[in-house]
Amino acid sequence: MCEANAYLIKEGAQEQLIMEAVDKVEPDEGGLRLVNIFGEQKFIKARIQALSLVDHKILLQP
Repeated sequence: MCEANAYLIKEGAQEQLIMEAVDKVEPDEGGLRLVNIFGEQKFIKARIQALSLVDHKILLQP
């Protein structure tokens, strides 16, 4: 399985889970569109801070 979980980095470096099993991350009008393996979509005004492919994490910064 190649999907990852997306987390928003809050103050104090806390990770808030935004979406599980993310399959696609696409740029979309000043933010990102996340799509998971079930077809659910979410738009978030953030940028990618880091990808940890071994840990299956997408870290986003507002």
